[in-house]
Amino acid sequence: MGVFTRFRDIVSSNINAMLDRAEDPEKMIKLMIREMEDTLVELKVSCAGVIAGSKKAERRLDEVAAREQMWAERASLAVRRGKDDLAREALIEKRRFSAMAEALRGEIADHGGLIEQYRHDMVELEDKLAGAKEKRNLLVQRHRRATGKKRAQEDIRRMDSSESMARFEKLESRIEQMEAEADLVNFGRKPEVDTQFDDLGRDDEIEKELEKIKAGTYSTDTTTAQ
Repeated sequence: MGVFTRFRDIVSSNINAMLDRAEDPEKMIKLMIREMEDTLVELKVSCAGVIAGSKKAERRLDEVAAREQMWAERASLAVRRGKDDLAREALIEKRRFSAMAEALRGEIADHGGLIEQYRHDMVELEDKLAGAKEKRNLLVQRHRRATGKKRAQEDIRRMDSSESMARFEKLESRIEQMEAEADLVNFGRKPEVDTQFDDLGRDDEIEKELEKIKAGTYSTDTTTAQ
């Protein structure tokens, strides 16, 4: 792919649309920025090459123009000395160098237009690159938020499914069963305080029977004693 084709593709690209289609937008935007940077380097290298070629053509033009001037002066000198044939040969050489000079001027003009296009493209690409770098963090953050929101919505939908609700109800039933089993551990057992008061009551009865024995009024007949 030529540098200009790549440049046009980059300039016409819609970063947001490309990120929306990308599975990994962070990786995608890094690749895009790297592509822009590589293309910018190539543009600069190509532009430098054209500038060098233009300067070389300008130096060659100076040389050719000097030779053209030299043959023009020789033609004039030959005419003054009455050497028409020699003057004709000088004019032929002058015309040859004139054609060369004209071609070089056209080449230099083409180089100038190409250099101007390169410079325009570099400015445009640099602006595009700067914009991409400025948007990079924001776009990545937006994508992360969107991905997180999507994942949360998917989790909610999964929780709303009949299978998830059945598992939840089963877990709830299991917890209720465990609570019931815990309540049955102490079922039928009096609280400790009640037990202590019952013991106090039994102690009073024993003391009364003991007093009867001492007084000689105690009877072993439980019917009489009552």
